[in-house]
Amino acid sequence: MIERLLSTLPSSLRLLLRRLYYLPSDLLYHLTAGADSLVPPKSMTGMVGGGGFEKVGREFMGYFIELGGLRPDDRVLDVGCGVGRMAIPLTEYLSPKGGYWGFDIIAREIRWCRTHITPQFGHFHFRHVDIYNRHYNPRGTVRPRDFRFPYEDDFFDFVFLTSVFTHMLPGDVAHYLDEIARVLKVGGRCMATFFVLNEESKALIRAGRSTLPFRYEVEGCLTLSTRDPEAAVAYEEEAVFALLSAAGLRLSPPIHYGSWCGRENFLSYQDIVVAVKEAPVPSGAAVA
Repeated sequence: MIERLLSTLPSSLRLLLRRLYYLPSDLLYHLTAGADSLVPPKSMTGMVGGGGFEKVGREFMGYFIELGGLRPDDRVLDVGCGVGRMAIPLTEYLSPKGGYWGFDIIAREIRWCRTHITPQFGHFHFRHVDIYNRHYNPRGTVRPRDFRFPYEDDFFDFVFLTSVFTHMLPGDVAHYLDEIARVLKVGGRCMATFFVLNEESKALIRAGRSTLPFRYEVEGCLTLSTRDPEAAVAYEEEAVFALLSAAGLRLSPPIHYGSWCGRENFLSYQDIVVAVKEAPVPSGAAVA
């Protein structure tokens, strides 16, 4: 509940109030947690959504393996890695023959990951990138659609984004998908979460069943607020298909729908999409 209330506030005030709210637990953490602790302080884990930091991380590791075909020797990119919610459980699964790379816009969280995770797991790498986001990093110096992922072409076997495209507008999503396709090997997989709008989810929103009442159109998507659109962004299902296709990523059906809109049958909270990088069509080749 506290995180839902804080999420409605301006970024600077949100951060201050969060630190004050979690100050007692953070003081206890710094007194008791060792340098090798893989549990971040509460003021950080409270920023990554509901459901429990460790529980959600393990839940998604299962999805990466079962739905995305993640293998222990894969090279993995975590776009928007935060304070390691997904990285920490993956330390028990990924082999040094592959490896993990993650980047995020919150410098404090990247510092924690570099201090606590990388010294114990040398094949886990973290990078801070100062990308602008009106909701999470309003002082960022790089626009998302201008950001080139700092990795070589065809480097990764698996790329995932959890609760990232749910905070990005269409032009930025399109650019990120282009970058994902660039750094993925042919046949590599991408798993991303969205808020997907279709007949079912829109009907549930109209009926007042959704936890997120998307109602404002901004740049062809729906948001909760025109003042702070990146607080949460929803996309028409056909728009998701089109964005993937334009980047050379083929949807691997089905979409695994989430509970966010109030549906009774679901997998997780957000909708989960898996796509595969297709081989480029040779120049001059006929397209069926």
